[in-house]
Amino acid sequence: MKAITYANYGPPSVLQFKEVAKPVPKDNEVLISIGAASVNPLDWHILRAKPFLVRLMGFGLLKPKRQIIGADLAGRVEAIGRNVTQFNVGDEVFGSSLGSFAEYASVREDKLVLKPKALTFEQAAAVPVAGITALQALRDHGHLQPGHQVLIHGASGGVGTCAVQIAKALGAHVTGVCSGRNTEMVRSIGADQVIDYTKEEFWQSGKEYDLIVDNAAFRSIRKPLRALKPTGVYVLVGGSTSTGSVLLSLILNPLISRIEGRKLISFMASMRQSDLTFLKELLEKGAVVPVIDRKYPLNETPKAIQYVEEGHARGKVIITMQP
Repeated sequence: MKAITYANYGPPSVLQFKEVAKPVPKDNEVLISIGAASVNPLDWHILRAKPFLVRLMGFGLLKPKRQIIGADLAGRVEAIGRNVTQFNVGDEVFGSSLGSFAEYASVREDKLVLKPKALTFEQAAAVPVAGITALQALRDHGHLQPGHQVLIHGASGGVGTCAVQIAKALGAHVTGVCSGRNTEMVRSIGADQVIDYTKEEFWQSGKEYDLIVDNAAFRSIRKPLRALKPTGVYVLVGGSTSTGSVLLSLILNPLISRIEGRKLISFMASMRQSDLTFLKELLEKGAVVPVIDRKYPLNETPKAIQYVEEGHARGKVIITMQP
């Protein structure tokens, strides 16, 4: 099969498009003929091994242990392991597994769900990592309740566009923060109010929120915390991989939140089948509609990752299996 591989950590230029062995599914795995994948910040964090903590999380200390990156996927079941009970050959599915920038991938059955029939593979591939991250930030860590005032900082990116729509589906009043060129798009997916951060800072209005989900946490939260109600929750999702930003997220921001008497949460999303099922139901209802910025063929994956790394993607960037 064709795949995007790498032997050393580094920029997208270290990636190679070449022929590799087709995977064989284990007893609890499903072999997927991939119809589409999508790019996440996770991919370039792993590719560059930044922050350094990535190397200590099982990806390889000096060199990458896995040759193929990519996490989101959608496709058709081609074969199943002998212990698989949830899927049959021919089923169309979507989910997450490392190694999705390839024509085939072997995926644990509990990391997949059936794809909504009305969705294309490209639309379905846009959802797993971003959707799960947004859902867990809002519901599990932010404890969102109907009627809550919710602010999504970085509302036009992959996680942000999912978060706006999921928050609305859960009954929140949603304010999205993005650049001026994206305000109409964020409003079109359900935001009740949109703030152009190039013209005003959201904490300067005097309005307070029950929940702030920060997908662009590149700086101190001292000023942003002013917009959080005393009983509210501030959830950090995105941020830079520089040493200063990592220290800010791990040490300084928690200290600031404690001094200010506000609750701060920073987390890594966990891919759970139950959450994929929840997202599938929202997709089937039309409560969540994937926002797709660009599409690249598999052999141009390095360009796709570079574009996402620049930080200006509107929604998701898709990898297609067609030339």
